[in-house]
Amino acid sequence: MSYHVLMPTTTHQSRTATEPSAMTATGSSVERSATRLSAGERRERIQRDLADGACIPGDAFAHELGVSRQVIVQDIAVLRAGGLDIVATVRGYLLAPASTAGIAPRRVVAVQHGPADTERELTALVDVGVRVLDVVVEHPVYGELRADLDLRSRRDVQLWLAQCRETGARFLSELTDGHHVHTLEADHEPILDAAEDALRTLGFLVERGA
Repeated sequence: MSYHVLMPTTTHQSRTATEPSAMTATGSSVERSATRLSAGERRERIQRDLADGACIPGDAFAHELGVSRQVIVQDIAVLRAGGLDIVATVRGYLLAPASTAGIAPRRVVAVQHGPADTERELTALVDVGVRVLDVVVEHPVYGELRADLDLRSRRDVQLWLAQCRETGARFLSELTDGHHVHTLEADHEPILDAAEDALRTLGFLVERGA
């Protein structure tokens, strides 16, 4: 559906760039010292700060470590390549808790609609109580393209749409004539059934076997 280039059922606290964190000590002298960290030391601090279960925006990491936002993106990519399960959401980065993996029921749904209907689709899904974990498209040249979403409420949907507008990001589904797939998660199977019904009513659901 989109260039959502953002699970667990627990609630994570977000941190803004102006809030204190485990990485910040005192005053500008600490911020200046953060700029002298090696890449390895910087990534260790990112991993340590995520380990407490917080959801931390990339801008907050950049501010506290005295580097650019792009450097943080590269650090996250290196940590992921090393096996750290970091999820990017509209609220920031977080570690996916292994304790909740595979417990909540999930379902993969295929949908098709134009860019103008993206808000209707996502709002309908979160309104019935599902969590929209990701979006996937199958590109004829690049193969499978996937992005994490972790949308759980109307507020999440609005935040994500605002980010798309502010950055000029295009929806992934625009690469595949509106065809895309979502992984949905809910506390109970009937909620997933309700999500499919909502998509069917809107005319977005691609029925199995169609």
